[in-house]
Amino acid sequence: MRRWALVALVILVSVLLLATTSTTLDGPIALPGYSAEQARAERDWEGKFRDIPTPDNLRDYMKRLSARPHHVGSPYDKDNAEWLLAKFKGWGLDAHMENFDVLFPTPKERVVELVEPTKFVAKLQEPPIAVDPTSNQQAEQLPTYNAYSIDGDVTAPLVYVNYGVPEDYEKLERIGVSVKGAIVIARYGHSWRGIKPKVAAEHGAVGCLIYSDPRDDGYFEGDVFPQGAWRPPDGAQRGSVMDMPTYPGDPLTPGVGATPDAKRLALKDAKTLTKIPVLLISYGDAQPLLAALKGPVAPEEWRGALANTYHVGPGPAKVHLKVQSNWDTKRLNDIIVRIPGSNYPNEWVIRGNHYDAWVNGAEDPVSGTVTLMEEARALSDLLKQGWKPKRTIIYCVWDGEEPGLLGSTEWAEAHADDLRQHAVAYINTDANGRGYLSVQGSHTLEKFMNGVARDIQDPEKQITIWKRSHLKQIADATKPEDRQEIRQRTDQRIGALGSGSDYTVFLDHLGVASLNLEFTGEDGGGIYHSIYDDFYWYTHFSDTDFSYGRALAQTVGISVMRLADAELLPYDFTDLADTIHKYVDELQKLLKDKQEKISEQNKELEEGLFSATADPKEKSVPPSMEEVPPHLAFAALQNASDALTRSADHYQKGLDKLTKDGSLVLNGAVSIEAINTKLLQSERKLTSADGLPGRPWFKHMVYAPGYYTGYGVKTIPGVREAIEQKKWKEADEQIGRVAQVLQDEAGLIDSAARELEGAQK
Repeated sequence: MRRWALVALVILVSVLLLATTSTTLDGPIALPGYSAEQARAERDWEGKFRDIPTPDNLRDYMKRLSARPHHVGSPYDKDNAEWLLAKFKGWGLDAHMENFDVLFPTPKERVVELVEPTKFVAKLQEPPIAVDPTSNQQAEQLPTYNAYSIDGDVTAPLVYVNYGVPEDYEKLERIGVSVKGAIVIARYGHSWRGIKPKVAAEHGAVGCLIYSDPRDDGYFEGDVFPQGAWRPPDGAQRGSVMDMPTYPGDPLTPGVGATPDAKRLALKDAKTLTKIPVLLISYGDAQPLLAALKGPVAPEEWRGALANTYHVGPGPAKVHLKVQSNWDTKRLNDIIVRIPGSNYPNEWVIRGNHYDAWVNGAEDPVSGTVTLMEEARALSDLLKQGWKPKRTIIYCVWDGEEPGLLGSTEWAEAHADDLRQHAVAYINTDANGRGYLSVQGSHTLEKFMNGVARDIQDPEKQITIWKRSHLKQIADATKPEDRQEIRQRTDQRIGALGSGSDYTVFLDHLGVASLNLEFTGEDGGGIYHSIYDDFYWYTHFSDTDFSYGRALAQTVGISVMRLADAELLPYDFTDLADTIHKYVDELQKLLKDKQEKISEQNKELEEGLFSATADPKEKSVPPSMEEVPPHLAFAALQNASDALTRSADHYQKGLDKLTKDGSLVLNGAVSIEAINTKLLQSERKLTSADGLPGRPWFKHMVYAPGYYTGYGVKTIPGVREAIEQKKWKEADEQIGRVAQVLQDEAGLIDSAARELEGAQK
């Protein structure tokens, strides 16, 4: 055989082996929480499920749901809710609608104008495009605005603040620029949009403009719509600027469901409204404002792709900004579908996606909504064939996600006691594209999701979605040690969750193990939250044949089935313990790096060598001497992490011994239901009733959105953010709190392990 033929044969055999990773020469790989016999039956049902979802159905659902604008409170939003309810009922499922009344402001007056040194009035409008049939529905479209900005009318000098995150203001201070009394203009990116006005107000600004720079979201990235997928000059990104890192949901009913009889705060007492007026603009409207700025030239990394020199200001550009809203209450319509469990009806597997949009929302959220629908239809078909889930499955289609996670938060707050007692897991999707499976979530479910991903085939590459993701992680790794770990570790690491979608209330507030899933990476575009996020754009530039929509329906649906049908809840604690150990190491490195940086800076100041900028033309103001961060005693946290590792190993050994012969039979001294009741509390144990410092709604001690990132996660947030914000006493206190939470988690896992040992035949 010629050498090239031998190589080809080896590659072919390798691909075939990769495509059948769910089997071995001896039969299927065992499923955690299942006996060998139960696993065979489960895989049979999963095979039937995989064959049911169709791309044609996904396409038809999307065309209907995205046919008209459907923001909260709009006629088509209610029409979609009623249509969704009828579809679920038509499939024979038990479905109902739950309503909540929430604060949802809409714009009454919006003004952005340059008043000095020349005159310019921003259009503040996205034009329809002839080839895009739904972009001309102006009468139903929400104008471009930021929800939950306070009303305001200000005229002030303009200052460019890059992305408007805390480190940008540190840079401004070093070059001697203040934003006090100014209107700032920040570009989208590097943090959630609501962080930009928050940080601006903290530094004394009186107003905030946010725009999409074409370097990040426009022609620098590729052809703009309709020739390409990227944001055109007049495209604008609507969005909420609610202070969600304080608490999401209805601003007037924090911590309780916004039912008609709920006690509400006065508008003036709502803590999550902005402190200054905010408005978004397109880069077409931003360009004249930025071109009118003088002052220092912006640092190189601050410069976007507009055809002007990026100056910081302040002035001579002076801007008039006016925002006035209708502060109305709108009704939410959540759709709840329940499939009762046959064995453990009081254990709930919950699946959700929202359906409201800023405008037509084909990508966000309808591409996720349609996969949920097709999952539900497929499960209804299985029910008719005799399948009965052991646990209760609850499918939720949320209203009001876009303004601030309203529908999911209010429903979960209203049902909080039941969810704490019964919820096994929450699986979320939002938008879906094409490319690689993205998994973020609770690390107790990391091994579980690796198992599911090994059983789903990528529709384009004909290998498993697990293998495709694995190969990408290896290719993207920048350090040899990272590449080696990816190759050697049995499970791919999943990302931690911050906020930004409907999992937030389940994970961060209630301590329900959660996942967020999507396909992404090969469908870049710049129509997010614009009138161009519609059926035309999606079917030309994203998952055009809906093959990845089908793959997502298969992935999530099988995840739901596998959680619902397992005898023993398939949580894994070894990956959790490994991840916690990694987070503790990161905290110690964070402190050490900060100590070294401040020590070096102080040394340079003492020697008169400090330069705030590499550009000698820029005026710089050196920082003052700063106290070097103190030593923090991490011993309690390290000991707790070690205890978690030991308990995870204890549990795994007990489980391995129980299932070594392929059975999952207890001796009668302890029931599986009793062990599951204990395991159900494992994620709850990682929460604290008092919550995080300054924001008690967020109760998870391992995951939370950052106070100054908004969406981006901060792991072990109480300690991490105290170090970042140089609150040393608070950091020390939080180390103790987190250590106790981890010790409690280890104790629970040890207790479950002992019950497994006592249940041996």
